[in-house]
Amino acid sequence: MSNPTANWEKVGDRFYRKVKLYDAVFDQDLELENYLLTGAPYSGAIGILVHREQCTFSDGALALYRDEGKLHGYRGTQSAKSGIDIYSCSGKIIRHINWDKGSIRGLGWSEDERLLVVTEDGTVRSYYDLEGDFTQFSLGFGAEEHKVKACRFWPSGFIAILSNNHLVAVTYHGGRPKLLATPPEDEVHSWAVIPPAYTLSRSVEVLVAIGQTIYVVDSSDAEDRVLPNGPFKHISVSPNGLYVTLYTQDGMVWVITSDFQNKIGEYETKAKTPPKDVQWCGNDAVMLAWEDEVHLIGPNGASLKYYFDGRVHLHPDIDGVRLITNDVCEFLQKVPDCTEDVFKLGSTSPASVLLDAVEQLEKKSPKADENIRLIRSNLPDAVGTCVQAAGHEFDVHWQKQLLKAASFGKSVLDLYSSDDFVDMCEMIRILNAIRDYKIGLPISYDQYRCLTSEKLIQRLINRREYLLAVRLSDYLRLPANKIHVHWAIRKVRNSNEDEDTICSTVVGKLNDKPGISFEVIARAAYDEGRSHLATQLLNHETRAGKQVPLLLSMEEDEIALDKALESGDTDLVFFVLLQLKKKLPLASFFRLLTNRPVATAIVESSARDQDRELLKDLYYQDDRRLDGANLLFSEALHQTAPQTKADKLKLAVKLLGDSKDPTSTLYIRSYTEAQALIRVQASLDQDLDAHYSGLSLNETILRLIKTGYGKRAAKLQSDFKVPEKTWWWLRLRGLVANRRFGEIEEVSKQRRSPIGWEPFFNEVLGAGNQKVAALFVPKCTGLPAQERSEMFVKCGMVGKAGEELVRVKDVNGLEELRGKAKAGEVAEIDRMIAQFRLRR
Repeated sequence: MSNPTANWEKVGDRFYRKVKLYDAVFDQDLELENYLLTGAPYSGAIGILVHREQCTFSDGALALYRDEGKLHGYRGTQSAKSGIDIYSCSGKIIRHINWDKGSIRGLGWSEDERLLVVTEDGTVRSYYDLEGDFTQFSLGFGAEEHKVKACRFWPSGFIAILSNNHLVAVTYHGGRPKLLATPPEDEVHSWAVIPPAYTLSRSVEVLVAIGQTIYVVDSSDAEDRVLPNGPFKHISVSPNGLYVTLYTQDGMVWVITSDFQNKIGEYETKAKTPPKDVQWCGNDAVMLAWEDEVHLIGPNGASLKYYFDGRVHLHPDIDGVRLITNDVCEFLQKVPDCTEDVFKLGSTSPASVLLDAVEQLEKKSPKADENIRLIRSNLPDAVGTCVQAAGHEFDVHWQKQLLKAASFGKSVLDLYSSDDFVDMCEMIRILNAIRDYKIGLPISYDQYRCLTSEKLIQRLINRREYLLAVRLSDYLRLPANKIHVHWAIRKVRNSNEDEDTICSTVVGKLNDKPGISFEVIARAAYDEGRSHLATQLLNHETRAGKQVPLLLSMEEDEIALDKALESGDTDLVFFVLLQLKKKLPLASFFRLLTNRPVATAIVESSARDQDRELLKDLYYQDDRRLDGANLLFSEALHQTAPQTKADKLKLAVKLLGDSKDPTSTLYIRSYTEAQALIRVQASLDQDLDAHYSGLSLNETILRLIKTGYGKRAAKLQSDFKVPEKTWWWLRLRGLVANRRFGEIEEVSKQRRSPIGWEPFFNEVLGAGNQKVAALFVPKCTGLPAQERSEMFVKCGMVGKAGEELVRVKDVNGLEELRGKAKAGEVAEIDRMIAQFRLRR
């Protein structure tokens, strides 16, 4: 059993510990002094780069690139390949990326473990999945002309400095690169970045050491802070953005606030050469690294020195620094307060006493009970401290001891919520699983809380640790569909099996899993040139909205249309049809519509309002002559020029000439008559200097009657075989409209009317001529006497109305009529009533 304080060192009034994470990390033949290492945040992958002036550092996975300007020992054919190597913190190779795109000037990581590579000409590649897949863009702002000198990265972006000292800012999720204010063009001795989250302006700020001072550069201004004792060879910003470390030319280390208002402390290194690297260890101490020597500088100038057998690389994180050499990967951090409270030599804190109590309990010593009684009042706090300390421990033995102590303590308490204890046990199991050297993710308790479980699982997915990722997802009750999909994509891309076998394997594994998107897997297969496999996989995608776009891009037009039709989503069908119309010849497009009535109906409905030419082509392709003729007739109705109308109708007649539809004869006759009417109306327009074009046949006849051209109207009635009833109605309304009551009186002398005599009465009465209207009442023999009586009343002839009632012996009717009669007419009605009574 190791002593938990054996690796503690006191710096001032605080303790720091150096925890060995992995040993025998790299091959001894790999000369790390000729490489630069950059790591992803939260103990992610490490990238190793060749050119030491081209790389900056953060913490995580390793990327490696060799410096071709130096002599190296022979390492076989692999070392001759130019590229970037990505390692885990335990030294396990994750990926080799071939590189032949020019000199690299920046290599860094985002917080979601994307590898960013910036070349001298300003090209930026973002490798997003540790598989070599990338997106690419250019910095612009003259980077190709002036060249990129170096880059500085923070978790959500980076700054590139050009040879003319222009600074270009890039945020990974914030749009295009942005040019910051321009500092002086003198030599830049060192520079650093304050991330936007830690500035008052909430925009990135760059500290640039030029001459004897430092400039603070943001998007709008480059401000000189007028510092003495420059030039400054190193600048480093603390993780919380509150403090800045400056290394002067004479070997002094200054720690100041980031607003440059207060000096916190200073330290004299007495070194003749500046350090290779300056980084913060958490927010409380600064580390200086030479080739094989590291100085840890704490508050008030207290310091501690570490020595190594070879070149050491520093990788800062939010709560400490990783120290990486060929032999070992170690983690240096300030001892957490809870850990110090438990393990500090001579500590009498309740948590320390509780830990001693559980050790006594294992020895079956009565002292365990004495210790519990001693801290009884502080026992809840002691349990909480032990739980927290267990999370910060890397040694499994002490994790167990601390959790045993917490479990023992809470068992004594009457009321205690075990939620924190259960959560910590869960978290420790996860941390121990991923810290295994086969995984190589030595994440601390604080890093895990910042990273979150979802992002941790994504890192496991990127490393193809699918089994562990699934188990963690199940353990944390998180969905595992992304894991299964990623596995399937890798299977599709890398398997050498035939496509049917791959499809069977993938579907067999995933068909019963919830939330699986077969469309994503199929797209990956299609991108790999496996179209048949992609089509097979899409058959298992249940969402037509996901199937169809990919099928269209795969040129599987018929399948895409059928899937859209099967879905019953008319919007989706319309989308497919729109895409197909854009890319297919018209004949091929119409062939796709054959035997698909729903698709045809959607095309027809859309084209009727938006593309009539397409609708004509559709009718022609389907030999729908009658529909095509009706479309031409509809267009003719909307034309203003008579000749254009006639031409449209002529085309319609021609189209119906060979039609086998039995109703086509009727349509041909109607369209022919319409052409004749257009010619007649054109003639009338010219002869009578009036506007007849565009009117219907009935409207034309009516207007002729109204304007006194009865003979022309009669000729039209004869030529176009207008029904007799229609002709009489038109004639009646025309005569009434012109108040030609004399002609109407002549009509009343005729014996019969095809439309009856009531229309004459109503129309004439409506025109206000009661006398002429009354002429038609006796002719309405088909009406009851009471109705004829009422008609006479409307004409003001109460006497005539009474006679009609007397004729049918309707005394009651006469009584009612007497009430409607005027003063002079009452006597006559009374006479009729009296006469009728005498007869009785």
